[in-house]
Amino acid sequence: MAENTRLFRLMALISYFGLFSWVILWHFFLTAESAYSTLFLFLFWVLPLLFPGYGIVKGKPYTHAWANFIVMIYLMHGLTAIYTNQNEWLYALVEIILATTLFIGCSYYARFRGRELGLGLKKLSEENQ
Repeated sequence: MAENTRLFRLMALISYFGLFSWVILWHFFLTAESAYSTLFLFLFWVLPLLFPGYGIVKGKPYTHAWANFIVMIYLMHGLTAIYTNQNEWLYALVEIILATTLFIGCSYYARFRGRELGLGLKKLSEENQ
């Protein structure tokens, strides 16, 4: 595995576990009062991050690629919360940073590792030959 691939894999792993931990810490412990039940908070905030967990830990490039769709939920939530909830803007900023680093790490790891493994889409000009 190339050095840049290792770097982005490490970036993806650290930010994945960081975001996972942060979401639990923020929504279950740092927020004083919640209008939602614990089950709802778990299903809405924690469960989506569990879906790509196995593939991210195992280093599967395809999982890293589609995990970005899930990461966008947390990025949008952070951007919305930083604007609408003045009391928790610092919490939202941490979420934005973690989601952004996870997005970058997953994107580049999927790209570089996919190239190393020979995966990817062929160009139309290559298929017609």
